[in-house]
Amino acid sequence: MMTGQRPIGVLMIVENLPVPFVRRAWQECCALRDAGYRVSVISPKGPGCEASYERIDDIDVYRHRVFEASGPLGYFLEYGWALAAWLWLSLRAFTRRRFKILHAWNPPDLIFLVAWIYRPFGVRFIFDHLDLSPELYLAKFKRKDFFYRLVSLAERLSFKTAAVSLATNRSYREIAVKRGAKSPDHVFIVRVSPVPERMRRERAYPELKESKPLLVVYLGVMGPQDGVDILLEAIEYLLKTKGRTDTQFVLIGGGTEQPRLKRMAHEKGLDGGVKFTGRLPFEDVARYLSTADVGVAPDPLNDMNDRSTMGKILEYMCYEIPVVLFDLTEGRRSAEDAALYAKPNDPVDFAEKINRLLDSASLRQELGARGRRRIEEFFDWEIDRVQLLRAYEVALGK
Repeated sequence: MMTGQRPIGVLMIVENLPVPFVRRAWQECCALRDAGYRVSVISPKGPGCEASYERIDDIDVYRHRVFEASGPLGYFLEYGWALAAWLWLSLRAFTRRRFKILHAWNPPDLIFLVAWIYRPFGVRFIFDHLDLSPELYLAKFKRKDFFYRLVSLAERLSFKTAAVSLATNRSYREIAVKRGAKSPDHVFIVRVSPVPERMRRERAYPELKESKPLLVVYLGVMGPQDGVDILLEAIEYLLKTKGRTDTQFVLIGGGTEQPRLKRMAHEKGLDGGVKFTGRLPFEDVARYLSTADVGVAPDPLNDMNDRSTMGKILEYMCYEIPVVLFDLTEGRRSAEDAALYAKPNDPVDFAEKINRLLDSASLRQELGARGRRRIEEFFDWEIDRVQLLRAYEVALGK
C-alpha cells in the first residue's frame, strides 16, 4: 500500500506469544507485506525466538522479555513491564519505519495507551480482538473486583480508540457492536483460519506414541481457563477405570498452570501415560499432529469459551484428526459434524467420548475426513485476507 511513492508503515503488537510462532499474526503480517505495506511487529521472546531483533521475510520483528503471571498483582506487573517494552520498541520501530497504523492484539487491552502517544502523528489504531478480557478475568479469578473493573474499562477504551476492530467470529463481532459501541461498518471478521496447503497430514512418526498403538494430543495454552485439569481427570478415568494402557497422551504447549498440572498428573499416577512437551517449533507440532489419532479441546463452558473460536480445533481438523470438545457455541460452529461433543465440564463424559473414538478406527477416519473437508470449504484464509485489507482501507479512510 503506497502513499504517493512511499509504502504505508504498520506496527503490530502481540503480547501473548512470540512471532512468527503465532500463526494468525504471521499470516496477517505477510498478507499486509504482500499488499505493499511496510510491516514491523513487537512480540515477547520464546523458544526459537530469542533474538531481540530479526528481519524475517522483509518484516522487522522486535522482541522483549516476558514474565508470566499467576495472580491479579502478577498480571499488573507483567503488563506493566510489557507496556514499558512496547513504548521503547515502538519508538525504535517508528524511527526506523514510520508507521501510520498501530495494530494491537489483545489481551491485554492496554495497547491503546501506546496508540494515544502516536495519535498526534496521524497514526490510526486497529484493535484485533482475540479474547474477551472481562470474561477471561472472571474465568481465572471468579470475582468482579477492582481489577475486573479496570479490565472492563480498558476494553471500552480500546474499542473507543480504534478506527476499526477485528473480530475472530460472529460472537465477537456482536460484542464489538453492542458492548464496544462500534459501528457495524467498522467491525470486520478475520477468523483464525489455517492455511490448508501448509497444514496437512503427512507421514506418521510411530516413535512419538511411546511404543503404544494410539496417541491423543492436546495442543494449546495451559492457563486456569483452558480446562487441562479437567483433561487430566478424564485421562485418569481412561487409564484407571477403562484400562486404556494402549494410549499415550501428549500435552503440547506452555502456560502459568503447567507446573501445577505436572504435579497433578504425578499425584494421580499418570506419569506413564501422560507427557508434557512444553512449547514446540511448528515442525515438531506438525509431526505430532500427523501421528495423532484423537485431538482434545477441554475448554470448559464459561462466558468466554462459549463465544471464542479455539484455534487448536481448526488445526486438528487440518490434520484430519477427530476432535473431542465440550458443547460450546463457537466450538460447534467451528467443527460441526467433525467432532464428538461432551456434556459441558463433565470429565467422565469427556473421557467416554475419547474412549468411543479410540475404540473405532472407522469413526476416527470418518470424522477426520469431515474436518479436513470443512477446513477446505469454509475456513479459507483468502476470504479473511480480503477482510483484513478492507479493514485497513477503512481505517485509513479510503
